[in-house]
Amino acid sequence: MARTEKTALITGASAGLGRELARLAARDGHDVVLVARRLDRLEELAKELEVATGVKATVIAADLGDRSTPAAIADELLAKGVAIEFLINNAGFGTGGSFVHSDLARELEMVEVNIRALMQLTRLFLPHMIARKRGRILNIASVAGFLPGPYMATYYASKAFVLSFTEALSAELAGTGVTVTASCPGPTATEFGSVSGNGKAKLFQGNSAQAEPVARHAYQAMMAGTVVAVPGFINKLITQFVRISPKSVLRSIAAGLNRKRKPGP
Repeated sequence: MARTEKTALITGASAGLGRELARLAARDGHDVVLVARRLDRLEELAKELEVATGVKATVIAADLGDRSTPAAIADELLAKGVAIEFLINNAGFGTGGSFVHSDLARELEMVEVNIRALMQLTRLFLPHMIARKRGRILNIASVAGFLPGPYMATYYASKAFVLSFTEALSAELAGTGVTVTASCPGPTATEFGSVSGNGKAKLFQGNSAQAEPVARHAYQAMMAGTVVAVPGFINKLITQFVRISPKSVLRSIAAGLNRKRKPGP
């Protein structure tokens, strides 16, 4: 496919959904800006995309847990004359275990990455999209955003913010030519479980979806301007069950899924 001269910025692009989303954007002929902490993985992906599709891949190795990072990214791209057509806020992580025993610094870092960086990047690039009367924003939320999550309390709460923020923003953007989408996947076969330290919880012991179809669903929803997109029949059923179930029941179910399994004999 020929280059479109449009650019997609993807955070958390070094692995999992972010890597697959970058591949999808490049296959459509869009240049990509790849943001994550791991420079080696970003450079490897950039080379892959440039060779396979002919697009230009820009690498920005940065930590979105640092409050200065979003503005630094926007300033760097502005200085290079790069206009972002597609903003894909994918970066995020979770932790597992009871909140009272958690590492507070790690919990606060999660809030910085999952909420603050997403919100700040959106605010920095949105005015330019509105001025051009076109643009697409994709925020990776989660089925977790629909209910409270004992033993992953901060993570679930962060995704509830992403979901609510996206829905509200979509109403504000009506008629501007810019759309915003929240993708809400369930458990997915990425590094998330191992990074969160919750890989042995029941939630991650079942059949997790593969990253590529989940990313494709999210990407297509972004392009279509869908506000909330839930991939997979089971996940759709879960979101409907959440709407009609008492919160006490939801808390109990989520606690059972998120609590780490005890090691076997």
